[in-house]
Amino acid sequence: MTHYRSEMSEDDDDRSPPLDLRCAAITTVESSPSTSSSTANKTRNCTSGSGPAEFQVAYPDQVLENVLENVLCFLTSRRDRSAASLVCRSWFRAEAYTRSELVIGNCYAVSPGRATDRYKRVKSVVLKGKPRFADFNLMPPNWGAHFAPWVLAMAKAYPGLEKVCLKRMSVTDDDLALLAGSFPGFKELVLVCCDGFGTSGLAVVASKCRTLRVLDLIESEVTDDEVDWISYFPEGESSLESLIFDCVECPINFDALEGLVARSPLLKKLRLNRHVSIGQLHRLMVRAPRLTHLGTGSFSPSDVVAQNDQEPDYVSAFTAAKALVCLSGFREIIPDYLPAIYPVCANLTSLNFSYANINAEQLKPIISRCHKLQNFWVLDSICDEGLQAVATTCKELRELRVFPINAREDTEGPVSEVGLQAISEGCRKLQSILYFCQRMTNAAVIAMSKNCPDLLVFRLCIMGRHRPDHVTDQPMDEGFGAIVMNCKKLTRLAISGLLTDRAFSYIGQYGKLVRTLSVAFAGDSDMGLRYVLEGCPRLQKLEIRDSPFGDVALCSGLHHYYNMRFLWMSSCRLTRQGCEEIARAMPRMVVEVIRSEDEEEMDDNVGILYMYRSLEGARDDVPRFVTIL
Repeated sequence: MTHYRSEMSEDDDDRSPPLDLRCAAITTVESSPSTSSSTANKTRNCTSGSGPAEFQVAYPDQVLENVLENVLCFLTSRRDRSAASLVCRSWFRAEAYTRSELVIGNCYAVSPGRATDRYKRVKSVVLKGKPRFADFNLMPPNWGAHFAPWVLAMAKAYPGLEKVCLKRMSVTDDDLALLAGSFPGFKELVLVCCDGFGTSGLAVVASKCRTLRVLDLIESEVTDDEVDWISYFPEGESSLESLIFDCVECPINFDALEGLVARSPLLKKLRLNRHVSIGQLHRLMVRAPRLTHLGTGSFSPSDVVAQNDQEPDYVSAFTAAKALVCLSGFREIIPDYLPAIYPVCANLTSLNFSYANINAEQLKPIISRCHKLQNFWVLDSICDEGLQAVATTCKELRELRVFPINAREDTEGPVSEVGLQAISEGCRKLQSILYFCQRMTNAAVIAMSKNCPDLLVFRLCIMGRHRPDHVTDQPMDEGFGAIVMNCKKLTRLAISGLLTDRAFSYIGQYGKLVRTLSVAFAGDSDMGLRYVLEGCPRLQKLEIRDSPFGDVALCSGLHHYYNMRFLWMSSCRLTRQGCEEIARAMPRMVVEVIRSEDEEEMDDNVGILYMYRSLEGARDDVPRFVTIL
């Protein structure tokens, strides 16, 4: 199930403008707006003496840059800042000087040296590595996306760095040690879907980053080095505001954790792993009554419980949690304990049951109390009946994600078009949905397009290949066509089921704001992909697997690839010759052909094509199973 959840926040779309490769000398990376205060006053044009004041006339460019530096600090849009940097060289310099937050959507799009040379005053870095399909085991594990060259460059260039957020990067314990030892005021470390490090690296971060406010490990793979990393946090009052380690599979020292929570008066977010029992959760909640976000751990009692021990009053602990608005966890749930959370349900805006194997009857008394709920993640074990209960109560719902408890294609799934239609009728403020199911109808999808016109994200994953409308036996073309026609704000779309080129023609005709498109087991011919590439001007990320698109379809996007972040195609009908043609025509695109690790040489049929724009050309850490054309 991890690979289904790991996209969650998924990627949720970075809205930076396309990189204009004609202005490559100026526009080097996609970045976020500065949030720093106004830069120091640089009055360099006034001197005083014994006589009347003498004024030193500044160069016009210098005056302009002084003004710009103070104005640009207030720009809050990444798109606006990038546009400002393209006006002229003076604006380019001023924008770079005032940038404090740097967001790089692909770690191979620009070199660490180029980024640090341009931006000198960065305090926050967000860096993304592997493409999303790596979460589905479609990419060999040692492909790349190493953090090492980046942390080395940042250690030299950014002594004032305070925050690092990495997504799908390969991070080693040595990388974490260098990070912890290089930035005296370091405050926030967020690792999302990362791997390569272990509890040894976490121990170094805990011990050396003495001003640490945030340590969030989200869906990352953490090696058990048998190091008690929690106990490495310094004694004395802690500045921790957020501690998330629910993905860490090894046991933790609970006494050390309880002590850390007790001396962290600012702690607002705490997400525990499955080794924390509900009894231990109670002790932590008593220590931290002001939590706003809580991940409960296992939500079952410990295996080692004395026979005469009295159960803690879990209801009282949750009743005292007046500030709690976000609840998750429930990793090894015993449903008998669920009534304990009733007191907080009325205030919840986010509830994550994506690890809780509960049924509709167990969900109903909880969801009926959640009138303010805006985000809800759940397993399909609640069936259509559970989704109908959600639709009845949660009128403020903005995001829904329904995950499969059994992802096999040959099973009869417990949710269907019935649940989807109920949600569309009851939750009309919905903006984002991810829905895994085994059967669907065009009518239900059309109803959602009409009932929820504010949808920004629509991801319908019909498990099982080429499944039609299970009532009419027709392709799902009209349903997805209605989504792009009626949901005018749609920016992200995932399609599946039996789809012909007609569905792609609808997307090309109406999906003018679509930025991310994911395709699986769909389409008739090369024309399908051509409709999309010629009709979707905002398309940034295109992911395709197991679809009948070949070289002709690939070449139809030559006019658009420089404006895209990346293109991924796996198990399609591409040839080496077609990929080489793209590489020759677009020298600033990196065209990677990826084989499985046991394949010795590349043959004429291309298994995986990963293509992305880059200012640096081919990377220098290419593994043997990757060929860059």
